[in-house]
Amino acid sequence: MLKRCLLVLMLAGLVYAMTPAFAQDASGKDQQATPSAAPREHGPGRGHIDPAKHAAMLVKRLKLNSDQQTKVEEIFKSEQSQMESLRSDTSVSLQDRHSKMMDIRKSSNDQIRALLDTDQQKKWDEMQSRREDWMQGHQGSGGTPNPAPPQQ
Repeated sequence: MLKRCLLVLMLAGLVYAMTPAFAQDASGKDQQATPSAAPREHGPGRGHIDPAKHAAMLVKRLKLNSDQQTKVEEIFKSEQSQMESLRSDTSVSLQDRHSKMMDIRKSSNDQIRALLDTDQQKKWDEMQSRREDWMQGHQGSGGTPNPAPPQQ
């Protein structure tokens, strides 16, 4: 059971990390490059969601208070920083990098869950369960980009 949960979390992190890159590559070929001074909708790297926007999404879904929002945003910033450092570390094998990414993602999820009250935790668990179900349904798709998991 633990191995299955870890596998699902690893796959979720991989899709989370890779899906925006595929979408950006496909759409970027037909569009002109934006000026470098223009604000980016996503954070640094491969088009990942900005930690503030990610936290704002959870504010709406889980009805976080301002203190929770601030802490969740810091968790996402830390996760993003750790992921970027790991991506740029070429000394780590792909398998080890993937494993470490999944550990970072799990740690962030655990930290967020710890900030939530009982009702929010139930919603959070449902969101995670839906994400895992979505990941299971999209396993082995031949490497083609998939749309994001359904909004909760």
